[in-house]
Amino acid sequence: MEVRRKLGDLCVLDLIVSSAKADKCCSRCRCSGRFVRLSLLVALAVVGLASLRLTDAYDPLDPNGNITIKWDVMQWTPDGYVAVVTMYNFQQYRHIQSPGWVMGWNWAQREIIWSMVGAQATLQGDCSKFTSTIPHCCKRDPSIVDLLPGVPYNNQISNCCKGGVLASWAQDPQNAVASFQVSVGRAGTSNTTVRLPKNFTLNTPGPGYTCSPAKVVKSSLFASTDGRRHTQSLMTWNVTCTYSQFLAHRAPTCCVSLSSFYNDTIVPCPTCSCSCQDNSTADGCLKTAPLLLPTQSRSGLVPLELQPELQCTTDMCPIRVHWHVKTNYKAYWRVKLTITNRNYARNYSQWNIVAQHPNFNNLTEVFSFTYKGLTPYGVINDTAMFWGIKYYNDMLMSAGPDGNVQSEILFQKDQETFSFKHGWAFPQRLYFNGDSCVLPPPDAYPWLPNGSTFLRVDKTFGLVIFLLATFILIGFL
Repeated sequence: MEVRRKLGDLCVLDLIVSSAKADKCCSRCRCSGRFVRLSLLVALAVVGLASLRLTDAYDPLDPNGNITIKWDVMQWTPDGYVAVVTMYNFQQYRHIQSPGWVMGWNWAQREIIWSMVGAQATLQGDCSKFTSTIPHCCKRDPSIVDLLPGVPYNNQISNCCKGGVLASWAQDPQNAVASFQVSVGRAGTSNTTVRLPKNFTLNTPGPGYTCSPAKVVKSSLFASTDGRRHTQSLMTWNVTCTYSQFLAHRAPTCCVSLSSFYNDTIVPCPTCSCSCQDNSTADGCLKTAPLLLPTQSRSGLVPLELQPELQCTTDMCPIRVHWHVKTNYKAYWRVKLTITNRNYARNYSQWNIVAQHPNFNNLTEVFSFTYKGLTPYGVINDTAMFWGIKYYNDMLMSAGPDGNVQSEILFQKDQETFSFKHGWAFPQRLYFNGDSCVLPPPDAYPWLPNGSTFLRVDKTFGLVIFLLATFILIGFL
């Protein structure tokens, strides 16, 4: 029988063959079609994962958060220019801790750095072609670090010399700015001949930030001391760097455990939240977790952040945050928040916690923490930021008896929305130092006992008590 069939784009039969051979060929074509469809699905999955990585830098609790690097050309020199570079941390709750930031870029041509104030290049590079005046740095891709506090005054500039530490904008805006001055040679000497640096990087000291290309913007204005005169930069360009937790860490760095007064169950952090415990290691052992492993910068001289040294736990997280629903009053309810450092190798200075819960719009009082409401979307007030009180509990010490801080939060009830059902009393999101913490699954939350009569006084029961008391009182009379 003559069979003329077209199966997909892979198999066309125009032969007179036996039915057995035709069936065999059709089977092969169906397999090929399934293979093509499977390949398309794999390709779509790869594209989806790629898109997730691209959008991972977006933070729903801080949608406009970024670090902006501004270059202001203040003076032209015979072979280049002098610029003041300023870094603004516009992130509400994400800061840069010690050992601090490392900024890098690639020169567009053959530029060099003659001198710097307030910062320094980690490597000088090959400056052998210069005989009289030796440049500060001759590398095509310099890496710049902040100077340490206490350097001589002639090496300082405003907002410099903090060891690379940069506070968050909501927590300490005055210390959320860093600056240094750089004198560039073998470069353009006018707005039309200067070439912008490219391929900016910002390490802290490891990866995590992705920087945009430099863009020329309107010149910056500078006010005189008396405020009666303003000058402006000769040229200004900006670079915007955004943070991605996916790039910064191979795994989460904190987890959340839950408990409540109405249930004896303590819900622990999910197993393997940050890493999995080595089965060959006994409980209670000291183990180095495979977290926080930034790659060295191209200079090779930037100190690496210490790896956590943790007691072995089921979640292997350096930080655990515990949310305990403590008390239920008639018009209020109270939560106890505890942050525990399990890392023996690190203290956390200027730590902060960000939590999202619908009742933050009726927050009444916070004990022993500093509080600030975050409203990234204007009218929605469901996000709160907490950090320690200076000189009291602003330092979260390493693991041990002093390795925790805690506070209590008092909420006023909104009778239309308040409930202990379905995990409503627990946070929807929780961040530590800007990194999202792993929450238990909703079905594991502490549940209300059947009936839950002790949480709410029934009206009928109250009426019975009232009548009984009335009869007793009449009997005494």
